[in-house]
Amino acid sequence: MMRLLFAGLWVCLTTLGASYAAVYWMTQDGKGAARDERLMVGIDYEQLRTINVPIIENGALQGYVVVQLVFTADGEALRRSPVKPQPFIIDEAFRLLYTDEKLNFRRLERYDIEGLKAKVRDAVNTRLGSKLVQDILVEEFNYFTKSDVLSH
Repeated sequence: MMRLLFAGLWVCLTTLGASYAAVYWMTQDGKGAARDERLMVGIDYEQLRTINVPIIENGALQGYVVVQLVFTADGEALRRSPVKPQPFIIDEAFRLLYTDEKLNFRRLERYDIEGLKAKVRDAVNTRLGSKLVQDILVEEFNYFTKSDVLSH
């Protein structure tokens, strides 16, 4: 009975020691130094609220463009920034879509999404005075006519 108890205790201690050694080994880099904290900080993806842009033609409401964007930025730079870029991105996207003469849903053509993304990114970075926003991603881009909105 005593042998069985010692064998069980020995297995438990061996397993515990091996687990501790494995965890310790995995948290060290090749030189034995702790991992650089900068490697843990990467690019942050921030989802913005949905933007509803009215499309007005000849003084009458025609419908709405509904856009939801995501932006990427360096995580550390975003945390250190005294001004958050979210309101600036929403403002720039709204202004560009609202004033774009090419956006005509009666005569549909492929819209220049890449151009819109680059213009928003560059305008926001100019307004903030740094290259904080790295990329703009489009999560949603839809158009709803006035009748679609009123029927729901």
